[in-house]
Amino acid sequence: MRINLLSSFAAGILITTTICGVVYFTDDNTTQKASAKSSEKVQLTAPEMKDKLESEGYVVQTKEELEKTLQAAKSTETKPADSKKKEKAVTQVLVNVADGMTSIDVANALFQAKLIPDAFKFTQDIEARGLQNALRPGSYTVNSDMSYDQIIATIFTN
Repeated sequence: MRINLLSSFAAGILITTTICGVVYFTDDNTTQKASAKSSEKVQLTAPEMKDKLESEGYVVQTKEELEKTLQAAKSTETKPADSKKKEKAVTQVLVNVADGMTSIDVANALFQAKLIPDAFKFTQDIEARGLQNALRPGSYTVNSDMSYDQIIATIFTN
């Protein structure tokens, strides 16, 4: 009795699939829509394309118009005089690493000195590089001119 139930279910699935396939492949609306879309390729001229894009909110410029806009923007910028240029001040920080300090402590000190943007990401980077055990006690001088990698190389030794 159980086999009869299973074969009836399988026969029902087969019949349903066959009916759906016949309806799908004999339906003229879907094939007509697909062929109509492919045959409706319309070539727009450059002014028509520009008008259509501008009507939808896009800004369309030729290369010459772009160059003129950039030139105008550069000429209206206020340029500081060479004598009034402010040079960026270099911040020099002495980091004292004591026994028992971790990379988190060093990261917090560098973050407070505004030498790194994020203490948590610095700590994650140290762990990713495998340098969390390379921290040795001592005094290290770092400054704001140093790159991120130079700061790490100065404080953490392999």
